[in-house]
Amino acid sequence: MAIKVGDKLPEATFMEMTVDGPKPVTTAEVFGGKTVALFAVPGAYTPTCSARHLPGFVDKAGDFKTKGVDDIVCTSVNDVFVMGAWGKSAHADEKVRMLADGNGAFAQALGLELDATGFGMGKRSQRYSMLVKDGVVAELNVEAGGEFKVSSADYLLGQL
Repeated sequence: MAIKVGDKLPEATFMEMTVDGPKPVTTAEVFGGKTVALFAVPGAYTPTCSARHLPGFVDKAGDFKTKGVDDIVCTSVNDVFVMGAWGKSAHADEKVRMLADGNGAFAQALGLELDATGFGMGKRSQRYSMLVKDGVVAELNVEAGGEFKVSSADYLLGQL
């Protein structure tokens, strides 16, 4: 069953690249006591994710802060090294936290796992965005397969 508005995020541990190397961070640490714009992509460096999804949140980071969002978080079922490199190449530093869901445990716990084995990509995350307030889902926008409409930075900003 997929997560819905009003649900508390499941406990999970992400990996985040820091100046000291990979560091585990929990959902409690990321979302506790904060308003967070979270978005997930099927894969780092994939066309829509790299050309539109991540850049939209990087470009609109100031607008999110102005509207009371403490952090913007991007997650994907990729390893921490890939997420760190992707964040650097997209100039996400200080704007979007890049959290690796390397084994897809978070995507699976949300009920938002995507089976991309037909494309040689294994199990991934569906494309979505959500607004999370103190660990509780306030807005949730899950894309239909192959689409990029409701998970964009502009769409989520419009919900604030």
